[in-house]
Amino acid sequence: MNSKVQSLKAFLASAGRVALVEVAGTKGSTPREKGAFMLVSQEAILGTIGGGQLEYMAIDKARQMVGEEARIEVDEVCATLDVPLGPEIGQCCGGRVEVLIRLVDPSLAAELVAAAESEEAHLPHVYLFGGGHVGQALAASLALLPIHAVVIETRAEALEGTPETVETRLTPMPEAEVRNAPAGTAFAILTHDHALDFLIVTEALKRDDAAYVGMIGSKTKKATFRNWFLKSADGTEAEFGRLVSPIGGDAVKDKRPTVIAALAAAEIMTALAVHNTASDAGRQVRQDKVMAG
Repeated sequence: MNSKVQSLKAFLASAGRVALVEVAGTKGSTPREKGAFMLVSQEAILGTIGGGQLEYMAIDKARQMVGEEARIEVDEVCATLDVPLGPEIGQCCGGRVEVLIRLVDPSLAAELVAAAESEEAHLPHVYLFGGGHVGQALAASLALLPIHAVVIETRAEALEGTPETVETRLTPMPEAEVRNAPAGTAFAILTHDHALDFLIVTEALKRDDAAYVGMIGSKTKKATFRNWFLKSADGTEAEFGRLVSPIGGDAVKDKRPTVIAALAAAEIMTALAVHNTASDAGRQVRQDKVMAG
């Protein structure tokens, strides 16, 4: 598995002189939030601060600073751009962005790696069961997102071609992975076997801390699962009500794997955002009670 931290380390090690371009402040509507950053060398770029003319201006200034002929003086080690996003630069967001540009020294590089490692350790988890056509398409979509994605399979060949940034697990008992998943995990179930789907979904619905439980299928498959879940698996209507099936919804009638994957990825990200917001609110309420008590 090739993580984003590894990509950052590789960039810093190979790019030569590098400048950190960071959004230091924002007012009004802006392409990216405070803290968003990119790294710029003479030949390469890692990350983005939102694109458009603002980003082009920042890249130009950064490359002036990292240029081989640049004289490294105090005022050239750090620079600030304060840019109104109006028609004069071709971006009509209406806000204002302050961009801080700094040459990356060993100390700053270590800070960037440490921050990336901390962020990666706290990424929400998405467990994807099944590496078939839709599973591989969904894995490719999830690989682009700020999550820790894991593809779980009983067939070794189905894991071939999984994106490098997605973890893979080969196991004869995928349902055990559900039990061991971190709190707040999203579960997407789309294996090659309906009976296996049902077993995994049942385990996932027992997790009241799951952010999302989705199963690929049709209305008939969902009805069949409901009947089995309530009668044979000691499930409840409340638990069944948390199941999303078919994943990605049924508003778009396009069954191509890449389309299903795009819809499911958006659905999963929405569920994770809602779950995290609710969790944060719950923690705040508990903290308030402790302070009041």
